[in-house]
Amino acid sequence: MSYSGEVYVAIVGCGFVVDYYMVTLRAYPWIKIAGVYDIDTARLEQFVSFYDLHAYGSMEELLEDEKVSIVLNLTDPRSHYEVSRRCLEAGLNVYSEKPLAMRYQEAEDLVALAEDRGLQISSAPCSILGNTAQTLWRAVRDQVVGNVRLVYAELDDGMVHRMRYDKWRSRSGAPWPYKDEFEVGCTMEHAGYYLAWLMAIFGPVRSVTAYSDCLIPDKVPGQVLNPPDTPDMSVGLLKFENGVVARLTTTIVAPNDHSIRVIGDGGVLEVDDCWFNDAPVKLRKLHTIRRKTFLSPFRSVYKLRGAPGKRLADTGGNRMDFAAGVAELALAIAEGRLSRLSPRFSLHVTEVALALQNAGTAADVYMTRSRFSPVSPLPWSEA
Repeated sequence: MSYSGEVYVAIVGCGFVVDYYMVTLRAYPWIKIAGVYDIDTARLEQFVSFYDLHAYGSMEELLEDEKVSIVLNLTDPRSHYEVSRRCLEAGLNVYSEKPLAMRYQEAEDLVALAEDRGLQISSAPCSILGNTAQTLWRAVRDQVVGNVRLVYAELDDGMVHRMRYDKWRSRSGAPWPYKDEFEVGCTMEHAGYYLAWLMAIFGPVRSVTAYSDCLIPDKVPGQVLNPPDTPDMSVGLLKFENGVVARLTTTIVAPNDHSIRVIGDGGVLEVDDCWFNDAPVKLRKLHTIRRKTFLSPFRSVYKLRGAPGKRLADTGGNRMDFAAGVAELALAIAEGRLSRLSPRFSLHVTEVALALQNAGTAADVYMTRSRFSPVSPLPWSEA
């Protein structure tokens, strides 16, 4: 993604995740950081000193900076709604870390406010813009495995509560906010990675049948979480309007597995880890020999000639271009079009993530309310 002009972005929140954006923004030199704000002054001073950036003295100062056209909202998820609302009311476009908000009505209000003001609000994750997701999407469009019937997607991170999470630090020294992560929940933090892929490829979800539970309530010894029983696992069956069914698991209990299998009439497409935007897309064809039909034990790599050769920074456990979503929003604004991660698309991702998180043990069927216009693939994947 390139642009001949300059776009100024202001950052709100300089906790653990912001370093992922700083590392990947280097690939977009036309995106300039006008300044940074955080309510924690010590954390703010440490961050701006590390990267030699301007620190805003207040949120009001940030909102009044006439250079800024996009605010990058990297606050904790429970602050997303309030911060994004203030930015939109000030006439600024917003790119928010996931989710848009912790309640569906709040997320819907943000989208309505953006549309009313002629602005855009997009939400991470943006990995659908990566080479791997775009290649998988092209393979589905080309029916490399025939008509797709079923998808299995896993977002399992191992037993995080048994790890030394209190020692994790970002590049600039920010600690991993483990208490907030456990209270918000792994489904709200991570389900969006595959929800965005699935919704871009297959369209809107019609219904969600899910189960969620808190299997390990005492994740932080000696501390009471608020709430104390946020689900640390969820499993959902998503029925898409086009008939495809996907099973999505999200846990911080099951062994690490970020794989996806797209199952069609003629075989299976596989990606081993969606957190690596350059992971190969692998293909196993269905074969029939005499009276036996079987899936090939060998996996070939499905490649696209037009895929750009991106050098992705290994940020520890992932190789994701976090800044790609910001760049896509900036280009969309400059070109007078909706971002591929449009407000309504981001709302649908948030709605389904909330349905999975809030399912509980009843396993009721949730019928979605939001819809979005079809998402366009990146031009290089259509060449």
